[in-house]
Amino acid sequence: QVQLVESGGGLVQAGGSLRLSCEVSGRTIYSNAMGWFRQPPGKEREFVAAINWSGHTTDYLDSVKGRFTISRDDTKNTVYLQMNSLAPDDTANYYCAFRDSREITLNSGEYQNWGQGTQVFVSS
Repeated sequence: QVQLVESGGGLVQAGGSLRLSCEVSGRTIYSNAMGWFRQPPGKEREFVAAINWSGHTTDYLDSVKGRFTISRDDTKNTVYLQMNSLAPDDTANYYCAFRDSREITLNSGEYQNWGQGTQVFVSS
């Protein structure tokens, strides 16, 4: 069974930074694309970032480009999301997702396993 556990969320002031981690157990992620999604209060889940199996291809939500960076460390079976210059609109529950495929998709329905989420709150 594939299990994902997110960590690193918290309360931060606008302009600050957080680094989220997603530790995967039950299966190596060496050959898999991984993604980050978020769900703001009262809104639907949206795509944030994804990275393909090799780490050579990434995609980002337009509003986070230049501020967020997704990366992976396959030796630790872990994916990261570095978030800089945070703004109140970034407030959301952030979810890590595992895809049973090598390449990136922005569609949440094409990821097979999900973590429980980690809360990020950005104050103004």
